Amino acid sequence: MGLTSTPVLALAVTAAVLLFAVTIWQWPRLAGPGWRALTGRIGLFLATQVAVFASVGLAANNAFLFYGSWADLFGQEQDLGVVVDHSAGGKRVKVMGVQSLDVPGGGRPEKGGRIQKVAVEGEKSGIKSPAYVYLPPEYFQPAYAKKRFPAAIVLTGYPGTAENLIKGLKYPRTAHELAAKGRMQPMVLVLLRPTVAPPRDTECVDIPGGPQTETFFASDLPAAVSGAYRVGTGPANWGVIGNSTGGYCALKIALHHPDRFAAGAGLSAYYKAAEDTTTGDLFHGRQELRNHANLLWSLDNKPPGKTSFLVATSKKGESNLKDTLRFIEKVKEPARVSSITLDSGGHNFTTWRREIPPALEWLSGRLTAG
Repeated sequence: MGLTSTPVLALAVTAAVLLFAVTIWQWPRLAGPGWRALTGRIGLFLATQVAVFASVGLAANNAFLFYGSWADLFGQEQDLGVVVDHSAGGKRVKVMGVQSLDVPGGGRPEKGGRIQKVAVEGEKSGIKSPAYVYLPPEYFQPAYAKKRFPAAIVLTGYPGTAENLIKGLKYPRTAHELAAKGRMQPMVLVLLRPTVAPPRDTECVDIPGGPQTETFFASDLPAAVSGAYRVGTGPANWGVIGNSTGGYCALKIALHHPDRFAAGAGLSAYYKAAEDTTTGDLFHGRQELRNHANLLWSLDNKPPGKTSFLVATSKKGESNLKDTLRFIEKVKEPARVSSITLDSGGHNFTTWRREIPPALEWLSGRLTAG
């Protein structure tokens, strides 16, 4: 049973309830003196506490998906697996496995779409990264056999995993449901984390002498995906969306590369690169690079492109409200900006799940098929 599965949580809760009941029932027998009674009391206390903490921890993990699997929880390396399908083609993208969506008809790709686990190799950056590619049902339908689809890069926060985008934030399922209702067009989603040089948080920066992360996301990734799938190659065909660190990266990539992306959406985004122990020295003392990574500075000092931005925040619970309002004020034509402002919502999965459906609709409305 998987770490995030309902049976595991139910088992932990059941164990906690039963152990509590046993403790209450057996307490009179264990109240006397002697080492056996003492050992019994300690054992029941410890077992009940462990079961309660396990239940709370599993419930919290299911809500926020801090860990996606047992191997993730215990820090074990997860191998990408054995190549089982090369149907996507393209030497820069290798398909490592496939999975269906938990939707009606999900076992048939022409009904439920398909998620492929892939490995992407960046031609310019040299970065290799795992990712997931969601292909909508229309991708497999004869009527769309010659159609090219719009695509969006979807980024997690740091140090999240790409699985969080599927299991916790439910991007593929949400896109499937919205398209089925006619509220967004069918789109290909490329889901991955911004941490392409783990465990380092590169903040989607081209680091002097280090990982060229911005180049990977802005240039290599769209080129590789367009070469492997029926996805358009122009800026009107591509968008990028993310939360937290992924939101910062999404806005930055769209802002810096209007020739490649028509739209960028940042949920709970911040607006300048973090610099701490997880990032290391990103700029090597070069202020021009630090400025370049500051979105508010870029809006003030660089010519605006014809790009659309979506920023999301909340009046209570988010720390980015003030800077989000400043970002909105600084966007100048021909760029456009939209916003989502919740009355209340923290920096967590619950908040992002409220923002993702309207954000995907917004993104769909700003992209065109190839």
